[in-house]
Amino acid sequence: MTIGLSTYAFFWQWHDTATSPLSLTDMIEKTAEWDVKLFQICDYPAIDSYDDAALSKLRRHAESCAVTLELGTRGVSPSHLSHYLHIAKVLGARLVRSMVNTADHQPTPEEAVRMLRQSTPAYEQAGVTLALETYEQVPVRDLVGIVNAVDSPNLGICLDPANVVARLELPRAAVERCAAVTKNIHVKDFAFARQDGWVGFTFSGAPMGAGLHDYPHLLETVRPRERGINEIVEHWLPWQGDAVTTCETERRWTEHNLSYLRSKQQ
Repeated sequence: MTIGLSTYAFFWQWHDTATSPLSLTDMIEKTAEWDVKLFQICDYPAIDSYDDAALSKLRRHAESCAVTLELGTRGVSPSHLSHYLHIAKVLGARLVRSMVNTADHQPTPEEAVRMLRQSTPAYEQAGVTLALETYEQVPVRDLVGIVNAVDSPNLGICLDPANVVARLELPRAAVERCAAVTKNIHVKDFAFARQDGWVGFTFSGAPMGAGLHDYPHLLETVRPRERGINEIVEHWLPWQGDAVTTCETERRWTEHNLSYLRSKQQ
């Protein structure tokens, strides 16, 4: 098992609100500075437009930093998954995280199964794992059902317990239902807070150990360290009022969360 960082751990630092937005190479370098050996390029649209020369250059840069790459996208159409498999091969990535739905395509579970059955043989041949993320648009039961119906050793779940709350699913129940087919984990804590005036709640991120995520339960149930399942740190950090404060808070959360996860490795 390897602890990694994601573009979502640098979200505000590469966002266009930042004073000097980070590039992908900047994020890889900062990942290495934290002595982290894995970086997941997740939901980073610009990567779609990289040609093979640009992808190869990025891979060489990551290798020079002793950082391995993973990928993240959205959608299960065969053409899209084929495109991302090609990107993964050029980058040397062994995992592609995806989601069933996109903004303009919401297949039924049956349709998703048919499409994934077309795509997974190529992933198997390339030795690349495809991991479908748990999130509010698809019930956990359906997502696990899709994975089981396709029945490929290279298809599984990217487990993110925080995402299921918006569907009124319980994070612990999601962990237990997904444990056997989990291939990747997104690690972030989460909490509810009263809105101003005590009218309603906000559901957002929190530093690891300060929110509602039962991380020890996840470790006990999924056993990522024994099974070689990578854990990718990301954040749901709310805007802090200005770019400088927000980016600095994001850096502090990353440092804290890495320390928290490493302490659980002892």
